[in-house]
Amino acid sequence: MSTLVLELRQGEVMVVNGAPIRFRTKSRIELTAKARFLFGKQIMPPSAADSPARRIYFALQSAYIGEGEERVRGLAAAQRLVAEFKAATTSALAREILDRAIAAAEADDCYQALKLARRIIRHEDVVLGRAAGAGPVGAGPVGAGSGVGVAASSEERRFS
Repeated sequence: MSTLVLELRQGEVMVVNGAPIRFRTKSRIELTAKARFLFGKQIMPPSAADSPARRIYFALQSAYIGEGEERVRGLAAAQRLVAEFKAATTSALAREILDRAIAAAEADDCYQALKLARRIIRHEDVVLGRAAGAGPVGAGPVGAGSGVGVAASSEERRFS
């Protein structure tokens, strides 16, 4: 079985299987079993869900680290918000990324869905003229590397 070692700074928060943990000291932890977790800039507080893409991320986050019924409600909210975003966007690539994000969430791969949602947040930031990395998740520590492949067009580069 593989393990994951994380180093967290003093005051940083990590959510593991729905339980928030605040670190009082710099800590190095080892996860030795499968767990649903987010930490640091990956965690979006409700107040930061202030745009369509961020609301999608927050709903997917709830589907990933929420408890029981909260996970079900999070997925349903994400599906509704994605449908609304897709109806409003002119970007075929954004629609394709959102389809992949929802498919991942429905397959219980919400961590991958969150990675894809971060790409949509970055795109939305460009379109809305927000500063890059503004607020939680904007340019989070794992925001890169979504696995979509090599950028072939200017539209696709906006999402990488």
